[in-house]
Amino acid sequence: MKPFALAAASLLLTAGPVSAEIASRTADSFTLTYERTVAASPEGVLEAIGRPADWWSDAHTYSGAASNISVDLRPGGCWCETLPGGGVKHGEAVLVWPGQRMVRFDAPFGPLQGIGADAVLTMTWPEADGGGARQLKWTFVVTGPGAGALADPVDGVMTEQFGRLADYLDRN
Repeated sequence: MKPFALAAASLLLTAGPVSAEIASRTADSFTLTYERTVAASPEGVLEAIGRPADWWSDAHTYSGAASNISVDLRPGGCWCETLPGGGVKHGEAVLVWPGQRMVRFDAPFGPLQGIGADAVLTMTWPEADGGGARQLKWTFVVTGPGAGALADPVDGVMTEQFGRLADYLDRN
């Protein structure tokens, strides 16, 4: 078996199932939920959230490189991307509470900014039943004119990013 095939097979064996769904949708809103058990300490989860360059997809950036993304994990901190001669603010940390294993961002990613949507991404990582593992959970609540029509494509992007973070946590 070639090295790439071995690595891919190994990744498939270690990755747990992702629970992802469009939990609700109206013409002007939607809620997305994601959940997966990960093998990471509480501190490891928080550290990884603060380093999206390690797990975010290059394909879902303005610059074409996730290495240009940074997150400042303190209230008012920027989820930003450096661009040639400029930058973009994807979101802002509004709650950082390590003791409760929770962070929250005001984060109208991508096309949501263009419609003036309000978008809140809440990430939690409580201990899973039986201890040892974490239940990584994301809830993304979006409201704005015509936002419901964007639920499926936004869900596709967010499902990918959630999976990439969970996979990263299982590998590190």
